[in-house]
Amino acid sequence: MPHSSSRLPEAAGERIDYVSEGLSEDELAETPADQFVAWFHDAERTLPEPNAVVLATAGDDGPAARAVLLKDFGGDGFVVYTNYSSRKARSIGENPQVALLFPWHPIFRQVRVRGIAEKVDDATSDAYFASRSRGSQLSAWASAQSEPVGSRQVMDERLAEVESRFAGGDVPRPPFWGGYLIRPFEVEFWAGRHDRFHDRLVYLAVDGRPADLAAAPDWRVERRYP
Repeated sequence: MPHSSSRLPEAAGERIDYVSEGLSEDELAETPADQFVAWFHDAERTLPEPNAVVLATAGDDGPAARAVLLKDFGGDGFVVYTNYSSRKARSIGENPQVALLFPWHPIFRQVRVRGIAEKVDDATSDAYFASRSRGSQLSAWASAQSEPVGSRQVMDERLAEVESRFAGGDVPRPPFWGGYLIRPFEVEFWAGRHDRFHDRLVYLAVDGRPADLAAAPDWRVERRYP
């Protein structure tokens, strides 16, 4: 079937030449943990929300992607939080293999991650939930995330009910809300270069399974064509 004419003809003509310094093997950190921290700090100096990350899942109903916020990082992996009844959580329950993408376009960099997602323990979720603003805590209780809702009014009424329920007291973590740890087996660092001939350096877990991001012997590095 022939492709219909574009309704965004200007998109085909968009041209931005990437002018980063690139990325060489010589300057790559010994571990993916060190490399991520270094690039994250660079992103913090330029971007308003460097911890915004696209989380992609592939459950029984097919693939889906959405932007979430990274809330913790360490040698064991990347932590995000969500409603455990949401579509992303259902997809993870069906297939724990996920991908992350940090799209740091203003500095011509990306970080791509492939790994296995697993729930964090209750104590970790409790501690993070307690650190959230009260409004965010109430919203977590009020939202049946990913489910259809008839109107904004219904949402606002539900939030008002939750506000009344917890008036004058602390807001506990909902039992249906918590964190996921993404334990990587592949982490790619992408740096834009002139003429779309970019640099892609990838840390791969030696045994193909999730590994300690701070343990150099657990990883090997390969360069890939853009």
